[in-house]
Amino acid sequence: MKITCNKNDLLNSVNIVLKAVPSKTSMSILECIIIDATDDNIRLITNDMELGIETIVKGSITEKGSVAINAKIFSDIVRRLPDNEVTIELKDNYVTKITCEKSKFNISGSSSEEFPYLPEIEKEKPITISQFSLKEIIRQTVFSISDNENNKIMTGELFEISKNDLRVLALDGHRIAIRKIKLKEENDDNKIIVPGKTLNEISKILSGEIDDFVKIFTTDKHILFEFDDTIVLSRLIEGDFYKIDQMLSTDYETKIKINKREFQNSIDRASLLIRDSDRKPIILDINNNVLELKINTEIGALNEKIDIELEGKDIKIGFNPKFLLDALRVIDDEIIDLYFINAKAPCFIRDKEQLYIYLILPVNINAGY
Repeated sequence: MKITCNKNDLLNSVNIVLKAVPSKTSMSILECIIIDATDDNIRLITNDMELGIETIVKGSITEKGSVAINAKIFSDIVRRLPDNEVTIELKDNYVTKITCEKSKFNISGSSSEEFPYLPEIEKEKPITISQFSLKEIIRQTVFSISDNENNKIMTGELFEISKNDLRVLALDGHRIAIRKIKLKEENDDNKIIVPGKTLNEISKILSGEIDDFVKIFTTDKHILFEFDDTIVLSRLIEGDFYKIDQMLSTDYETKIKINKREFQNSIDRASLLIRDSDRKPIILDINNNVLELKINTEIGALNEKIDIELEGKDIKIGFNPKFLLDALRVIDDEIIDLYFINAKAPCFIRDKEQLYIYLILPVNINAGY
């Protein structure tokens, strides 16, 4: 094998596939990047058995072949090479020669035959979505997944397709995030649970351009994202997602309209008084057309008033401030609506069309969270 490519093109591709290299594994071959130049393209491939990534590097192939190289060593070398053409040549016993200007590395590689290449997925009836929309959907929901591996379902997001609607749901037991968008074409109805790790990594790779598109293919066990010169293949989480529609009540006793940035900044300031060990709730005291925000910790106390539009009853309710902030940070609307039933029922932040819904459970004002 002998290939030549630009250092920056190579580095960009290496950074993409590094996201599927496991940090710990008993299989040393999974710690490798596969350089595959057995056909007309130079492909880099990684696979941690849950998430696999394959991307094409622009370059020329002088001699076809493939090799497995330790991902950390290879990425460290490429990162430090001069900004020029890089030649990678396979010698005897899988020794790999990397040359760039006056730099010449010889590193030990191994056969790619033991590597678990990505399984072939039948590419029929793709769901097509702009990179911008997919990146935004992930940003606006993924913070609500759980990091508790004991409840696998909560570590993923439900992708629910119904004709030309895509609804994405995430929950962690304390809150729910829902985002809904229209797709350009009608699709078969489908429900799949995509790992949060996969979505986080895809979000880092996507360009986010509105004119660039992602094709999504699914099987019973896998989801494949195809965009630019990259494919990302992930195992799905098996099982049934929680039935949450009955929790999404449209009833309310109190509704307020509030300036999102003013509300967010006020909670941000209140958070300065909270240590990691504190479990003090932030209190929203809604009375007439004023929201009074209060917090009292060992560090100090804060009391702020924000003008609102109130519909319905006065209410006093407590929340984990982080959960409020997480939702507010991903909402782009200038003015938002909050709905309350009582001090022990969930709060809803949602727009009129319900393109986004954030459900947040309250906490006992006296007990904390």
